[in-house]
Amino acid sequence: MDKVRGKGPAKVALPRLSPVQLRDLEDSPELVFRPGGRYENARFSRTVADGLDLGGAVFSECHFDGPSLNEAQLRGASFRDCIIAELYAPVFRGARSTWREVEFRNPRLGSAELYESGWQSVRIDGGKIDFLNLRGAKLTDVLISGCIINELDLGAAGATRVKLEDCTLGSLDLAGAKLKDFDLRGTEFRKISGLGSLSGMVIDDYQLGLLAPLIAAHLGVTVL
Repeated sequence: MDKVRGKGPAKVALPRLSPVQLRDLEDSPELVFRPGGRYENARFSRTVADGLDLGGAVFSECHFDGPSLNEAQLRGASFRDCIIAELYAPVFRGARSTWREVEFRNPRLGSAELYESGWQSVRIDGGKIDFLNLRGAKLTDVLISGCIINELDLGAAGATRVKLEDCTLGSLDLAGAKLKDFDLRGTEFRKISGLGSLSGMVIDDYQLGLLAPLIAAHLGVTVL
């Protein structure tokens, strides 16, 4: 909704994002990844790291073009100032990982286990994700646009200045989440659970109509 009754136009803080700019990268076609390794100023083309243990690894100012990370273990890994294009992973494991100044372009993910992760200044543009598990995560300045997400779990997460733009959501779980300037306008959804945590969400009039029967059922209101 764009207006608060009796108070004029509402002010919604948008995600604060700047394009990731990478220069003077070195091609690393055969680099051997290892747990806790550090990788900087590198370009990875069609890298296959399926099933590898990359726990605690640090990637800084890196460009990934078409990486396959199925079943790779990224627990506690850190990505900063990175572009990740055409990421493929039926199972993506990144619990407690850190993502700062990162752009995902057209990812193809099945189950993305990113619970208790930290996201700051992150953009997801396009793509499809079957299940995005961000339970207990902290998200600040995040823009997700043109993406299809079948299930999005934000249970117990903190989300500030997060915008979903022209996305398609199946189910959205907000149980225990703390939202501030969480902008859902223009995004289609089928189901939202955790209705007690809607405070801080921004929606449009059409979405309010979709939510009305869910809110009524949540409050035990009978509409005849």
